[in-house]
Amino acid sequence: MKPIGYWLNRTDQALTTYMNDMLEEFDLTRIAWQVLNVIRDTPEAHDSDVLSTLAANADAATLTGAIDAVLADGWAHRRAPGRLTLTPAGQQRLAEVAVHVNAFRELSTSGISPDEYRTAVHVLERMTRNLERATAADR
Repeated sequence: MKPIGYWLNRTDQALTTYMNDMLEEFDLTRIAWQVLNVIRDTPEAHDSDVLSTLAANADAATLTGAIDAVLADGWAHRRAPGRLTLTPAGQQRLAEVAVHVNAFRELSTSGISPDEYRTAVHVLERMTRNLERATAADR
């Protein structure tokens, strides 16, 4: 049996590859889609909100590039310096993307019961917290 790190890396690569391919028709990447979700969920979001929320998903340069991309493509705009909000067109387009993302979620969890999914997430969360606590204690 391969170790959990192997499967975590393979799973993340598979998720990213599939999502990037699926989102390509919308001129989005997985990271840009995640940025849009933070903007949607955080009215008048600051760039720092996006960077802190998605810090585990990508480095600051990648996230800043994704912010710039969603601004350039008209998904979001700035009402004030450093503040982000979805445009009306961005809101509509994000709703269209949601249909594809929901289909992706169904595909990726095919054959996995809700209890199995919750258990997997809980186990990964505990492993992460164990290691983060140990790392913090060592510093």
